[in-house]
Amino acid sequence: MRTGINVKNNGISSASLTVLPAAERREAERSEADRSAAAGKTVAPQPPVPPRPDPEVVADAKRRTFPAEYKQRILAEADAAAAQPGSIGALLRREGLYSSHLVTWRREREAGILKGLTPHRRGPKSKRNPQEEEIQKLRRENQRLTEELRKAEIVIDVQKKVGALLGWPLPKVDPEEKR
Repeated sequence: MRTGINVKNNGISSASLTVLPAAERREAERSEADRSAAAGKTVAPQPPVPPRPDPEVVADAKRRTFPAEYKQRILAEADAAAAQPGSIGALLRREGLYSSHLVTWRREREAGILKGLTPHRRGPKSKRNPQEEEIQKLRRENQRLTEELRKAEIVIDVQKKVGALLGWPLPKVDPEEKR
């Protein structure tokens, strides 16, 4: 080491570094020679190693939903327990709820929104109208059948003309004997 020059390592001058004495080795850190010499000695059994945690991934948590009857029952209990200190907290702990649940449910109840008390699906609403789909399906089927009828009438007309050219007499259809 040069004298008179302080070399900085990570902001610490080398002059201020102190060397610590080597720590004593524990029983498990002995060298190979020490372990071979101690082979004749009896060693106390090691405690069993705890098993590794299960690496299985747990399914994602589901958002809790509460039916309207449950919300109304809890709100009634909370309103009745408001006179006794600490009883609302006990109710919330017993039911596993948060105070924000009560605030939200009271707001919904006061606004008179009955549909707000019933659970609703989250996310974008469907723009499909099942009646409109059924109408479109029936229109397509009607169009297909109309086209088939038009083709069948053409075939019948051609058969009549061919029969008239060949001299085949057509049976007379009595208008009163229709099926």
